[in-house]
Amino acid sequence: MLLYSIRKFNLFVITLLILTLVGYSILRFDPYSHWALESFWQGWFTYVSEISQLNFGVNRSGIPVIDELAIVFPATLELCLFAFMISLMIGIPIGTIAGMKQGKWIDTVISFVSMCGYSAPIYWIALMLLLVFSLNYEIFPVSGRYDLLYNIKHVTGFALIDAFMSESVYRPQILQSVISHLILPCTVLALAPTTQVIRLMRTSVAEVMNQNYIRVARIRGLSQYQIIREHVLRNAIPPIIPKFGVQLSTMLTFAIITESIFNWPGIGRWLLDALANEDLVSIQAGVISVSTLVLTANILSDLLGALINPFVRKAWYANK
Repeated sequence: MLLYSIRKFNLFVITLLILTLVGYSILRFDPYSHWALESFWQGWFTYVSEISQLNFGVNRSGIPVIDELAIVFPATLELCLFAFMISLMIGIPIGTIAGMKQGKWIDTVISFVSMCGYSAPIYWIALMLLLVFSLNYEIFPVSGRYDLLYNIKHVTGFALIDAFMSESVYRPQILQSVISHLILPCTVLALAPTTQVIRLMRTSVAEVMNQNYIRVARIRGLSQYQIIREHVLRNAIPPIIPKFGVQLSTMLTFAIITESIFNWPGIGRWLLDALANEDLVSIQAGVISVSTLVLTANILSDLLGALINPFVRKAWYANK
């Protein structure tokens, strides 16, 4: 496991260094930037040294980019984490049912619905949810992270945690406001990953159900619940854990659209504003930040999958 972890860490570092070339090249697009006046490799070494100290430079308004990232990055991370948890809580049970009932009518219905959910444009779904639940029935708010009536002190950057830690007498109302603002964006953002989790779980469960130990468990007289808990889930989930990291990475792409529609103050909307203003310093900082998050999610999911599923490590050592 140690050698496997070292190999993944080396891959992370090498990929991140390649991405710094992309960020550095973005800064050199400005002919008046001091980065464009230096030689390429000397400037790149200086650039890597500065971002390793979290010095991303100053944007067009004269504000340090790291200060803006400290605000927008947790907002996107909070949105993605809650959406990811929703996709797992819904996708794993439904995918398990579809895999165990493969070929039956319920499997056909689940596959059809998940395919429709995956094919539907995310911006259309977001606009329909806003139209129905925000404009027509006024159940959920239209935009933002919480009502402007409340002042939440920025501590962690996660609105739900900061609201819970608030010492205001209106803390219950603040928590309710934060949760109500989270529901629609999280639902929209979780839709595509949920359909992918259903598909992955269905395929994995169907493969496990054809194994001999499942037949033996039935012969022993184990109930359906015992078979699912002790044999199906324990053997179907570990092989697909590394693929969950890919879903979290995909979610960041959809987050840009979701944040724009719901006016969510995250890194996606912040990047779009930077592109509109041609703020190259903010653009390169956003590229490096999002890329680092994607790489970290993939590496951690691979390591977690290898930790839970020893066959991954054995396959690597066999091919080494």
